Amino acid sequence: MDRFTELQVFVAIADVQNMTRAAESLSMSVSAVSRSLSGLEERLNVRLVQRTTRQLSLTSEGERFAQCAREILANLDEAEDQASRGTAEPHGTLRVGASLSFALLHLLPVIRDFKRDYPKVQVEVEASNRYYDIVENNLDLAVRNRLAEADSSVTIRRLAEVPRLLAAAPDYLARHGTPSQPEDLAAHQMLLYTLAADGNALTLTNQTETRRITPEADMICNDGQLIRRAALDGMGILIQPAYIIHDDLAAGRLVRVLPDWSLPHLVMNIAYPSRSFLPVRTRLFIDALVRHFRDNDLPGKWHSGA
Repeated sequence: MDRFTELQVFVAIADVQNMTRAAESLSMSVSAVSRSLSGLEERLNVRLVQRTTRQLSLTSEGERFAQCAREILANLDEAEDQASRGTAEPHGTLRVGASLSFALLHLLPVIRDFKRDYPKVQVEVEASNRYYDIVENNLDLAVRNRLAEADSSVTIRRLAEVPRLLAAAPDYLARHGTPSQPEDLAAHQMLLYTLAADGNALTLTNQTETRRITPEADMICNDGQLIRRAALDGMGILIQPAYIIHDDLAAGRLVRVLPDWSLPHLVMNIAYPSRSFLPVRTRLFIDALVRHFRDNDLPGKWHSGA
């Protein structure tokens, strides 16, 4: 059996994790599917699938190989389709994951320009503030605010380092006073982000010392835009990344609190399933996202207000 068919058979097995259903999807006999899998494992000298009388599951090597195989088949399909159309124009569906705030503020401009240049690519946005598994959720790429991925097969490319800032509306500070020391936050209404890595335990550093405090939350929420709205409405002091509140600070709608103290920065990365065999549309979108950050000097702007 040729290597291309081996890949098709293995991906079908990996997708349904059942030999009979994989055979049915390929219009092949179960014995032919089984021989193909055995031949592939023998050629690679590695076990890709664990088989018992009751169930079938992929080994860790099988999981990694399945992802690569899917990308190879997808690239081949795309290359054949482009050749038959007589054009190299990218097309197909691109699935992008990001937080709601990032998608609203910084992903949409990239998608707008990308669609202008590559109108045949359909962009599907998965907006969520939780970090869903990229491979399991079939994402082509995701923008994440964390240093590393739990799955070692996922590649990360750094976009920026983002300050986290304390800020409040001028009218709130006029009514409640402006904190001068981290401990003063205990007397204020705090608007905190549920999914923050450090919870409501804040580590604040200035030029000479570090203080760790745990202020009470008056409101907690799992979305940065709701926290931002609450702060604009004078409901308290927020803690949010600069990429969410930079424009509000520049316009004076929000004012920095404790500007001489800094919180640990966030690291913003692009995460994608594998460095090899990326579809052309994915590579082009990653390039467009990096170019958007560079041309608009977004990291510089965010740090200038820090």
